[in-house]
Amino acid sequence: MKSFVEFVRAQPVLVISFAAALLTMIAVPPDMKYVDYCNFGVLAELFGLMIAVAGLRSAGIFETLTGFLLKKAGNVRRLSLIFITVCFFTSMVITNDVALITFVPLTILAFAKTGDEKSRIMTIVLETAAANLGSMMTPFGNPQNLFIYDKYGLTAGQFIQTMLPVGAVCLVILLLLSLAIPAVPCTAEHEHHRKISGKRVTVYLLLFAVCIITVFKLLPFWVCAAAAILTALVFDRGLLLKADYALLTTFVCFFVFVGNISRIDAVYSFFSGILAGREILVSSLLSQVISNVPAAVMLSGFTANGTALLVGVNIGGLGTPIASMASLISLQLYRVTGTADSKRYIAVFSAVNFGMLALLLPLCILFFRH
Repeated sequence: MKSFVEFVRAQPVLVISFAAALLTMIAVPPDMKYVDYCNFGVLAELFGLMIAVAGLRSAGIFETLTGFLLKKAGNVRRLSLIFITVCFFTSMVITNDVALITFVPLTILAFAKTGDEKSRIMTIVLETAAANLGSMMTPFGNPQNLFIYDKYGLTAGQFIQTMLPVGAVCLVILLLLSLAIPAVPCTAEHEHHRKISGKRVTVYLLLFAVCIITVFKLLPFWVCAAAAILTALVFDRGLLLKADYALLTTFVCFFVFVGNISRIDAVYSFFSGILAGREILVSSLLSQVISNVPAAVMLSGFTANGTALLVGVNIGGLGTPIASMASLISLQLYRVTGTADSKRYIAVFSAVNFGMLALLLPLCILFFRH
């Protein structure tokens, strides 16, 4: 019983999605149409990206990059700016959760030497927002983008035209907020002792390239999945254990849930009516409760406006800690530190995230009205 409770606490979205899928299976018993629910392309691309990024991280390339950047910092504000901008731009490529898993622990260690807990909290909060907002700039920056890009058959041009203005505004806001961090001198050194294998880095970069090519429909999805499995088996079988199977399973559960409720006429009409012309508002608000990835999957069954849904679930990653699962990663990484001030962290997190959401939501609704 204790282990089950711990599992629910660790994977609340997975548990909810599984329960939702089971409930809809009562109304719509399993049949051959269930096979059509699942977007196997998205699952394969996500899996491939997980393996590629896990391989690059295990090779130490991210730590080396951070070590180089830390040498450029001379004060606390500049140190914060380094981490914030690095999270914003790297999340476009390695996804928001991986960016935070990589750089938040390094931030915690770097700021431990400064003794400035307030600045450390503010930096981690802004890093988290930066990773969530930066990742929305590319189709493969986060799971909801990958899903929507594939689901609605968006082109690279459509995607960039939609997200570039939003991302540019978000970056400006983040840079302005970083001015709240004092520019006091600091000493933050990062020693790097690991020797990077050029061969492994090259292999994982090639796998990453295969994943990106697959996202843009230049290769069939099974090639991406096969390449990821083969790469892991040949170079590091442990990478197969580092894929986020809980996220993949969550996607499958929501595919079943959305597929089933879309076959119930009354439910389909209800959600379609609510969403019509309100995709950004509804998707961002729903993200506050069930997080933006399942919100994207769920609402996609009821609207043809993929670009509005794309904007809504991405800015909807701001707000509550569960609005984006990546935000929970930062919270958990900070909580386990010896000097953590969780109440202050939640207060700062809420002020920054709800403040940005309150600013961005009406702007996006006005901008994308037509």
